Amino acid sequence: MKDGKIKPISIFAGLEPLKNHIFKLLSDTAESLTMPAYVVGGYVRDLILQSQSKDLDIVVIGSGVEFAEAFHERLSDNESSIHVFKNFGTAQIKHRDWIIEIIGARKESYRKDSRKPVVENGSLLDDQNRRDFSINSLYLSLGKEDFGTLIDPFNGVQDIQDKVIRTPQNPDITFSDDPLRMLRAIRFSARLGFDIDESTWEGIKRNAHRIEIVSHERITDEINAMIMGKKPSVAFNLLFESGLLHHFFPEFVALHGIETVDGLSHKDNFYHTLQVLDQICDLTDSLWLRWSAILHDIAKPATKRFEPGHGWTFHGHEDRGSRMVKGIFRRMRLPLDEKMRYVEKMVAMHLRPIVISKDTVTDSAVRRLIVEAGDDIYDLLKLCQADITSKNKYKVQRHLEGLKVVEQKIKDVIERDELRNFQPVLTGNHIVERYQIQHPQNIGQIKNEVRDAILDGRIQNDMEESLRLCDEIADRLGIVKK
Repeated sequence: MKDGKIKPISIFAGLEPLKNHIFKLLSDTAESLTMPAYVVGGYVRDLILQSQSKDLDIVVIGSGVEFAEAFHERLSDNESSIHVFKNFGTAQIKHRDWIIEIIGARKESYRKDSRKPVVENGSLLDDQNRRDFSINSLYLSLGKEDFGTLIDPFNGVQDIQDKVIRTPQNPDITFSDDPLRMLRAIRFSARLGFDIDESTWEGIKRNAHRIEIVSHERITDEINAMIMGKKPSVAFNLLFESGLLHHFFPEFVALHGIETVDGLSHKDNFYHTLQVLDQICDLTDSLWLRWSAILHDIAKPATKRFEPGHGWTFHGHEDRGSRMVKGIFRRMRLPLDEKMRYVEKMVAMHLRPIVISKDTVTDSAVRRLIVEAGDDIYDLLKLCQADITSKNKYKVQRHLEGLKVVEQKIKDVIERDELRNFQPVLTGNHIVERYQIQHPQNIGQIKNEVRDAILDGRIQNDMEESLRLCDEIADRLGIVKK
């Protein structure tokens, strides 16, 4: 550790945030308990970057729980709540739109085969030494005599000014102690636009295998935060180049690379996917639509074939990719509910709008698309738009124009036919009650033929016309009425 540097708060362009009543109450609590307290980490870093935040991390020299309970009493209103985690010596207080985490200064030591530290009460120096990066190792004193004084033991301010992510300790120790810090380094680099210090970067590459001892829940929390960034490709490129991605998302890594046969090559589907992801971020803030962009071509390695005289094909990758979604979600501890089913649908259908746009856009094709996509039809169009990538600007423009034609046709058909919640009046029960069914698959066959006839506009969606067609289909199949 370098000599601790103490700098006055006057280095900041704006002092106003520290005039908030929250900081006064924290300072009063510290004085009444004779317990030194400091704002630490992200809030201080963002303050230097002149970015507002209402997430506070407070470290105290003493009992974090005792401090939190005393501070909560001072808030004395109905707009705050406290959650105490005595086993960890921490507490979280929510006050209006503030989230305040309070913890006692501590010392941590790790066994080589465990990601869980042995935790002891510690000094301010101990707390400084356990921090992940120099830019997060900045402390603002809440003491009455030195309120607002900045403690900067690892030249974090200089690293902020230089736009560098650097571990305060030996990176091998920092990343071996808690391998999740490697993902955090990449997330901060992508979010802040900072470079990763060379020795820190080499430390990430050396210790990438250690990420395997981290729970998938913690990994996925970091990945989701990267996905929700302005340009997630920056983070994913770093994950790939560091070797981290290989240890928890091998299906994504498998997209990387180009094969050439008889002078014919396919595109690199890894970088294509990253471009699609970035492009969809301009169209949506939905985490699950962004996940759909990541997974839309995930089955291309498994379906890749070279056809002499034609070139590379990926037939059926959308259906196989949709079937891969559940396994990936389960392993990465993503929700196995309607969010997963939404992603499955998006992956399965992502080619449909462009396929329609290449042909004459018929009402029947559009009706099918609307019915199968349901309320997610416009999300599907966004995914399809983001999936248009090519160095050929003319080709991109042609596909975009075709997609606009499809979108307008969808709006026209929805308005005219009221198809958003389409359901055929004919059900399987009607078929069972009307005919002597020997083979259960005949029920689905009849239903599908009637449904297609409705969507093609050959019959109306009413019971009389549906049953008339049913009788024709049954007669063709040799099915007898009851």
